[in-house]
Amino acid sequence: MTKMAELKPQNFLLDVQDRVAVVRLNRPERKNPLTFASYAELRDMFRDMVYAEDVDVVVFASQGGNFCSGGDVHEIIGPLIGLPMKDLLAFTRMTGDLVKAMISCGKPIISAVDGVAVGAGAIIAMASDLRIATPEAKCAFLFTRVGLAGCDMGACAMLPRIIGQGRAAELLYTGRAMGAEEGAAWGFWNALHAAEDLEAEAMKLARRLAAGPTFAHGITKTQLNQEWNMGLEQAIEAEAQAQAICMQTEDFNRAYKAFVAKEKPVFEGN
Repeated sequence: MTKMAELKPQNFLLDVQDRVAVVRLNRPERKNPLTFASYAELRDMFRDMVYAEDVDVVVFASQGGNFCSGGDVHEIIGPLIGLPMKDLLAFTRMTGDLVKAMISCGKPIISAVDGVAVGAGAIIAMASDLRIATPEAKCAFLFTRVGLAGCDMGACAMLPRIIGQGRAAELLYTGRAMGAEEGAAWGFWNALHAAEDLEAEAMKLARRLAAGPTFAHGITKTQLNQEWNMGLEQAIEAEAQAQAICMQTEDFNRAYKAFVAKEKPVFEGN
């Protein structure tokens, strides 16, 4: 098992409190761009999160009024020019591995977005389980604006499932910014909050999830992602098996006893 509180990341900030891990990029003067190193370290952290014994929920927070401005122009985009295909593919696979690690980490992830979430920043928000933002937030999948395809890090698979095929196609073809109100109306944002309230609201939601039943939350996350590739009959059977597993937990027993006693259940994640 791993204790996230003992990690000392070099390329982002990590704080663990009340079984919630708060992650934030920390280059506010550049609107928090990603580098080769931060991509890799975030990927590794989310891979380790599967085994974290002190974390039940992750909040990916903003810093200095912005979430993430995507890949650093000078430290990523520039160096990619002229690389051989083998090296380019190694990089694009690494960025995709970050998304796969987020999906597979076993913990609900909440993105709290202020300011810009563009390029890979938009992808991180998209790959989160829940997304909240400020009215000033702007989200853009701007890959076509730098001469790339919109199909980056799973965007063509995931974004249509969140906001619909036509809306996703427009954003991925044009690279235009999606305003906060627009994103909320389309279901991309779960809620909008004033900038001064954003992180408190994210922590409030995170603590609610961390109060459990956390084992069942992990099952929910697994099924939400695995059932994309299932037919309806497969999905119903998978959920039957998943629910039977949850019925063997002590949290299920605790909930029943609390209901009988007309009390609020106190979950312990087992």
